[in-house]
Amino acid sequence: MTENFNTSRRAFLAMAAAGGAAATLPGAEARAQTVQTSARIVIIGAGAAGTALVNRLVDRLDGAQITLIDPRVRHLYQPGLTLVAAGLKPADYVVSTTTEWLPDGVTLIEDAVSAVDPEVRRVDTEGGESVEYDFLVLAPGLMLDHDAIEGFSRDMIGTNGIGALYGGPEDAAATWEAASRFVEEGGRGLFTRPETEMKCAGAPLKHTFLIDDRLRRADNRGAAEILYAAPQTSLFGVPIVSERVRMLFGDRDIDYSYQRTLRAIDAERKIATFETPDGTEEQDYDYIHIVPPQRAPQFIRDSGLSWADRWTDQGWVDCDQYTMRHNRYDNIWAVGDVAGVPKGKTAASVKFQVPVVEDHLVAAIQGEDGTATYDGYTSCPMITRIGRAMLIEFDYNNNLTPSFPGVIAPLEELWISWLMKEIALKATYNAMLRGQA
Repeated sequence: MTENFNTSRRAFLAMAAAGGAAATLPGAEARAQTVQTSARIVIIGAGAAGTALVNRLVDRLDGAQITLIDPRVRHLYQPGLTLVAAGLKPADYVVSTTTEWLPDGVTLIEDAVSAVDPEVRRVDTEGGESVEYDFLVLAPGLMLDHDAIEGFSRDMIGTNGIGALYGGPEDAAATWEAASRFVEEGGRGLFTRPETEMKCAGAPLKHTFLIDDRLRRADNRGAAEILYAAPQTSLFGVPIVSERVRMLFGDRDIDYSYQRTLRAIDAERKIATFETPDGTEEQDYDYIHIVPPQRAPQFIRDSGLSWADRWTDQGWVDCDQYTMRHNRYDNIWAVGDVAGVPKGKTAASVKFQVPVVEDHLVAAIQGEDGTATYDGYTSCPMITRIGRAMLIEFDYNNNLTPSFPGVIAPLEELWISWLMKEIALKATYNAMLRGQA
């Protein structure tokens, strides 16, 4: 089964790269065979994972009562935020409406979840509504813990040399306002990442590379110093990729330091305070890019759905890394950023987690066991300069899993990898939302 999913991945990506045309994946005929059921299914979250899954389930199930719960009016194409934050795309490039991606026959509750009771099988919303379920899928995404950085708040983004692109299109556009001043004036730039797990761990590196390239194109790189500060002991979680990034940093005179966790900023003095193994350390800056700690939504932790002995400060859902099924409640699955698995907080990961959840959920409705597995596949089109990127794909074991072996070298800066990010990725993403990829 794993081999079939890998084949599907490569087939679709190849077709997307060739022009983004609609594609039918191997196995689509099997998915088209509908199952009669009156099961009550609740999906929490209408982001990439929840939307892709609900479209697939509507095609698979006849008679199911499917309820989607999410208060967000806007759907955000989050892979595009790094492009907005480098002045390469306008803010509205990443914005659509939640409802335009949803199929008929699904009940949307536009409210936030306050609690889940997995024993009585009920979801409560902040507006006071209660929804009972037979099967539950957790896909609420994650929360950006801006308050964890002392002295920082979102309304500061774009001012006093502060950038933070993760919060959405407005934050990304404001980040470019601050970064563009740094490009024009030079000075000292600090680029950070959190000590927690995070969505798209390559994004802070992409922003660093892009601002470096912006400085060079402005013929102002000599007036700027760049430091990338990581809480970890490497630049990327996959060792061979980390070493490649380290080499590129060396080639471009980008300094880096390990075991540096951003704890506070003094916006007026432009001083950042880092926690290090030897105590606190202050760094001055003219531009700083902040990536706040990232955690599961509070209701996940309050409802007892998190891991008890892993990521205890972050609250990710306690689920099997291969089936995405909850380890204690067999009628609950997690998918997307909230899932407590070793890798997989990217849109590409969602693309291959969703069919696995679909397979096991539909099988459970029929009183059977699913067979599909998720191998940790994650993809990161690592932008290294405008017009060049490395198409990095890997699994749970840090094995590189290139979709185009012999065609696209994963650790080389190539224009075709840039096109995958710039053109093909959004077409693939949109097809995924529709349940067609």
